[in-house]
Amino acid sequence: MTSQPRDAPQFYLTAPTRCPYLPGQSERKVFTHLVGKRAPELNDVLTNSGFRRSQTIAYRPACESCRACVSVRVLVDQFRPSRNMRRVLDANHDLVGTMVTPKPSSDQYSLFRAYVDERHGDGSMAEMTVLDYAMMIEDSHVNTQIIEFRKKGPDTAITGRGEGDLLAACLTDVLQDGLSMVYSFYDPDLQQRSLGTYMILDHIERAKAMGLPYLYLGYWVEGSQKMDYKARFKPQQRLLPQGWTRVD
Repeated sequence: MTSQPRDAPQFYLTAPTRCPYLPGQSERKVFTHLVGKRAPELNDVLTNSGFRRSQTIAYRPACESCRACVSVRVLVDQFRPSRNMRRVLDANHDLVGTMVTPKPSSDQYSLFRAYVDERHGDGSMAEMTVLDYAMMIEDSHVNTQIIEFRKKGPDTAITGRGEGDLLAACLTDVLQDGLSMVYSFYDPDLQQRSLGTYMILDHIERAKAMGLPYLYLGYWVEGSQKMDYKARFKPQQRLLPQGWTRVD
């Protein structure tokens, strides 16, 4: 008779719910808890296996009749921005991203609220209170940071920090082999800056500077307009049945 060690992860399966990406489809997820001293190690292994993190939960789609959700990671050393991406970098040359300890703040929540209300007002996050937001940021047993983006100021060259209003932010996990963008949000009134694209480009350079080979972008869903943007960051690897497969 065999037995699992007490700290071995246990996996659970959710009941079917409406798919948020493809009409007429339902989704199920397999999930486990990320708690305790082994949580960072487990998060590394599960992320490499196609899981995503939300607070102390790691989850992966486990739909019965659909395999549309595909994990994507960018090969940061080989990535070269397109002409349009270079324009995005130029449009945001006056910004600087600062990696800070994951502590919720009033300016973060105000920005989060504006972003969700404008972009995802009918989604599951629309009802999140300030307490819910604080839990999303603080409830983690893994190496998590927040990267805040503000305009450069007179003292930025000395402090390395931006000044003024918070324009964008991303909750980011630091893994052994890469960075994982858990959740990002930005000022919805600054569409001309393409801040969502800019944050991905910033994270690619950030991972490269840290000597990490990958930037994990979560799930790409073919046929979902919400997820189309992830396919633009190539070369990338997609987690297919045969394993991580390069796509140029």
